[in-house]
Amino acid sequence: MNRHHHLIFYWLPVFVFWGLIFFQSSFPASESIPALPFMDKLLHFIAYAFLGAMMLRALRLRFSGNRFMLGMMLSIGLSTLYGISDEFHQSFVPTRSAELADVTADMLGSIFGVFLYRYALNRYFSSYPYHSRLDKVANYI
Repeated sequence: MNRHHHLIFYWLPVFVFWGLIFFQSSFPASESIPALPFMDKLLHFIAYAFLGAMMLRALRLRFSGNRFMLGMMLSIGLSTLYGISDEFHQSFVPTRSAELADVTADMLGSIFGVFLYRYALNRYFSSYPYHSRLDKVANYI
């Protein structure tokens, strides 16, 4: 796989998702959303679970084999750092504020997403022969 294909296929979704998070957090908080307890923390958790999984997907080919755990830690760290930067960004948006609880939800979500992605790879793609069609699909997942 050439470098441009890797950048477009693996990193472009990460960059687009970063942009969506930044765009969404650039607006003042909406008053029309029902105030369910911890709903905002759940939304942070889910968004950063996706981000953590996408980060690991992008880093997986560079950190394979014995270095896969390093790729997992880097995915969690980068996702959490983006969560911190997003909270800092929100502190400048009217009616929004930076909260440590949101960063915690971001970090826990990214941990969950990374481990769920790893589980899916191990569960569904590691038991097949290397040259099977499923393994070729796993290279794109």
